Amino acid sequence: MDKPATLNEHKYAELTIGNVHVTNGVLLAPMEDVTDLPFRVICKRMGADIVYTEFISSDGLVRDARRSIEKLRLAEEEHPVSIQIFGGDLDIMKEAAVVAESSGPDFIDINCGCWVRNVVARNAGAALLKDPPLMASMTKAIVDSVALPVTVKTRLGWDSSSIIIEDVAARLEQAGASAITVHCRTRDMGHSGNADWSWIPKIKRAVQIPVILNGDVTSAEEVLNAFRETGCDAVMIGRAAVGNPFIFREARHMLAHGTQAPDPTFEEKIRTCLDHLRLQLSQKQERRAVLEFRKFYAGYLRGLYCASAVKQDVQQYESFAQVEDRLEAYIEFLHSHQLQDDVA
Repeated sequence: MDKPATLNEHKYAELTIGNVHVTNGVLLAPMEDVTDLPFRVICKRMGADIVYTEFISSDGLVRDARRSIEKLRLAEEEHPVSIQIFGGDLDIMKEAAVVAESSGPDFIDINCGCWVRNVVARNAGAALLKDPPLMASMTKAIVDSVALPVTVKTRLGWDSSSIIIEDVAARLEQAGASAITVHCRTRDMGHSGNADWSWIPKIKRAVQIPVILNGDVTSAEEVLNAFRETGCDAVMIGRAAVGNPFIFREARHMLAHGTQAPDPTFEEKIRTCLDHLRLQLSQKQERRAVLEFRKFYAGYLRGLYCASAVKQDVQQYESFAQVEDRLEAYIEFLHSHQLQDDVA
């Protein structure tokens, strides 16, 4: 009988950023209002190799705004972790990078890809794709201001008529960026349409620094396909991880063995949901933690028997005790239902 494959027998890529080195890297994307400390810790426990903070306003960091400073909080177990910052003013971005560095991340990431209107209106995020020299100058200024590696996350271009990612990548490499993550859509696409992975090999030919693929990675199989089809140095997962941190464990299994991992049980899903909420409570005031957590229920409960009524209930609660009681009762209900099916 053939022995099971090991990760080392399926080595698709090596990623090195400063002192961080991972094989077949599967990364958690920075997502506003999602990738806070509790969620990053959960994804790390499930197998994410590198996690990123929510993007943090450079203006907020320089002004010492409470919410921005709060986002800098890191936990020891989530390393390697990157802090992502955004802004349109070069000098303020330099100051913000120094503030971010003091929190002890493994590297600093610059957001040059956020497509939402209020960010672009501040000449930040994807707006920088309209001015590649400024993007490069900002990157160099930050590289020169901090001791940590600096990376950049961006998109293919502003729109389909201005896909300039090869030139942008070369400029960023020359500016001192240690890696580039490319969401394989243009700014005007937002999250619509299909991500075009065919640009990754072209970018790889244009630069020597690592190129990380992002966009339309929604399953373990797609992680494997991304490595095989594009030659990328790592794969980044975003929205598909919301309420489904198990995707990292599934991806690690797929990369190691080439087969689907067993699905998480209903009890594991619900207990992971509760563990995630407990982590929220350790970081935030109870009512705020419970309210902000509502975005995760749909993912954790997806596909479970009679989940609709449970989701409706927990979405109304404002205390942890209410949520815990309802979900514990739901576990018992599902066990009872499963027993009835087994007997039948």
